[in-house]
Amino acid sequence: MKILYAIQGTGNGHLSRSMDIVPLLQKYGQVDVVVSGVQGDLKLPFPVKYQFHGLGFIFGKSGGVDLLKSFYKAKLRLFLKEIQKLPVEDYDLVINDFEPVTSWACYLKNKFSVGLSHQAAVVAEGSPKADDVDVMGKFILEYYSPASVKYGFHFNKFDDNMFTPVIRQQVRDQVVSDQGHYTVYLPAYDDSRLIKRLSEFKDVRWEVFSKHNKKVLKHRNVHIQPINNQKFIESMAGASGILCGAGFETPAEALYMKKKLLVIPMKSQYEQHLNAAALKQMGVPVIKSLKEKHFPVLSDWIENGKIIGVDYPNETADVINMIIKKHGPAHSA
Repeated sequence: MKILYAIQGTGNGHLSRSMDIVPLLQKYGQVDVVVSGVQGDLKLPFPVKYQFHGLGFIFGKSGGVDLLKSFYKAKLRLFLKEIQKLPVEDYDLVINDFEPVTSWACYLKNKFSVGLSHQAAVVAEGSPKADDVDVMGKFILEYYSPASVKYGFHFNKFDDNMFTPVIRQQVRDQVVSDQGHYTVYLPAYDDSRLIKRLSEFKDVRWEVFSKHNKKVLKHRNVHIQPINNQKFIESMAGASGILCGAGFETPAEALYMKKKLLVIPMKSQYEQHLNAAALKQMGVPVIKSLKEKHFPVLSDWIENGKIIGVDYPNETADVINMIIKKHGPAHSA
């Protein structure tokens, strides 16, 4: 069987999930990988056959997505060429993790495809919803990456066709401890802003992983280092708590490691506000920004934050097996 697996390359969540999914798919046949997007930091342990520019989102430096830069870098003409170039018709099964080139190539060529992503779960009927509806954000989540059938991963099984998070084996194998520091991953904030805000909490040792710096630097109690997958996982495993955006993989891994968690959803990123609503429902504290008016919540979390209990069994192999049996070549017509 020839399988095409497509990965959204904006951010690291989709890339990290693929590290467990691709080896499982390879048990069923030849797997070719598509990656599009320009904001990923992780090096994949398998070859990528198709690398596209796609339609990604650019992180800003003050807490949100830079919509102007995202639009400027969209390159719609190139996107259309990439859609035409991708031979989705040559594959027996196409599985897509919110990657638009493959999605639209399948849609325009009438090719059956399976959406397997977190985004499929956040828009599902039973998932928690944000207080304010972002019409454009909702539209993007629903139509950015169309698929014939969709399955989703979420913090809880809020609805049918939904599974608990894929926790990488690399994370499951970590020895968890409490070494007293706090791990920070807030890619929508620049380093100077993080240093200014976090250094106010003088008794806390912050380990910040930065998208904006290629070298290690230290300012008082704030330690900045470039993103490194292994070091980041080790830092989380040894942390007292995790401060991060309201993405999916990092909060899920923090919960799995039984770390206290506080999230700051990105501005202009509706998916993160939906994630924040789900996490808040579970008891995870959420703040809107790192402004001083939110310091009391941050301070209380440092002093009194509680660990939220979750059960995330390793069911990824069962999910892939179900998809192959249900939508493999014999059934996808």
